[in-house]
Amino acid sequence: QVQVVESGGGLVQAGMSLRLSCSASGRTGIRYGMGWFRQAPGKEREFVAAITWNGVTTYYADSVKGRFTISRDNAQNTMYLQMSTLKPEDTAIYYCAVSQYGSSSDHARRSPGGYDYWGKGTLVTVSK
Repeated sequence: QVQVVESGGGLVQAGMSLRLSCSASGRTGIRYGMGWFRQAPGKEREFVAAITWNGVTTYYADSVKGRFTISRDNAQNTMYLQMSTLKPEDTAIYYCAVSQYGSSSDHARRSPGGYDYWGKGTLVTVSK
């Protein structure tokens, strides 16, 4: 089993920055992919960003490209999401996800079904 825990959410004003962290523990394996998703009230869970097991390649949703940066520290089994120039529409619960063997396709990487383990989420609220 793999345990996934997010932290770092909070209330910020539009234009400000926030950094989320995700800690993965347990039997993660070696080449596990990680990603961030978010879900706003009344909306479906949507892809935000993903990173390969070695941190070399990153992927972003168009809505956050240029504002958010995903990274990971494998020595600490931790992933980060640096969010800048936040907008009210970024308000959502942010979830960390682990794909135990990495994603086999871009579709899988960007789909909730492409991940094996999930955290409980951390709330990010961006006020006007």
